[in-house]
Amino acid sequence: MKTWILNEFLYFPENKSEYLPAAIEFAIILVLCVAVFIVVKKMAKKQELKTKMLEEEILQQRQKNEQKNQSI
Repeated sequence: MKTWILNEFLYFPENKSEYLPAAIEFAIILVLCVAVFIVVKKMAKKQELKTKMLEEEILQQRQKNEQKNQSI
């Protein structure tokens, strides 16, 4: 019974040129995935730099406020 079910879904063509469209589609999707990964990585790096700059700015403001409070 199990082999009959698997045979319905498995198809290995005699003509190997039928694999060509699937290979082309796979290559296109792979290239797109890599491109999206690179773009997301660059965006994350930019956001990380912005976050670090904001954090430094906030720390500087806190230090200024602490110095003002200590001098008063």
